[in-house]
Amino acid sequence: MPEDTQPRILAFFCNWCTYTAADLAGVSRMKYAATSRVVRVMCSGRIDPQFVLSAFAKGADGVLIGGCHPGDCHYISGNTKCLRRHRLLKRMLADMGIEPERLRLEWISASEGDRVKTVINEMTADLKRLGPLKLPERCVAWDVEAIDEEPDHAEAVAKEAVHA
Repeated sequence: MPEDTQPRILAFFCNWCTYTAADLAGVSRMKYAATSRVVRVMCSGRIDPQFVLSAFAKGADGVLIGGCHPGDCHYISGNTKCLRRHRLLKRMLADMGIEPERLRLEWISASEGDRVKTVINEMTADLKRLGPLKLPERCVAWDVEAIDEEPDHAEAVAKEAVHA
């Protein structure tokens, strides 16, 4: 990736922990790369795998998921559900020809603003090393808009993308 080009990171942050930590980093004036756009979700367990795949399809170079530490989830087991989905997505991305390092999961509590700074800076450096995401042909054929509009059509489109 050219020196002046910054990778695009879409970050899904849990409302109760990681989003609060990002707010703490901001009010504490911690300096970190301005490469991420944050989407606040009530719980990391509410992040549908389609959100991640859609982010990549629409041009994100990386996706960062932040949630409560295991055992501290405000919704009891949301973060363990997120962990299972994360593992599935890592395998799916590898099968699609996308580097699994482009998806990252971090447990960050509300008091760890410095951890948000560190993670975003590390991920930015990793994505610069990997370069811009160039989706393989079979991924480009995946029509995310059609999946959003016709949920019954989603399975057929996903199968077509995998077999292309």
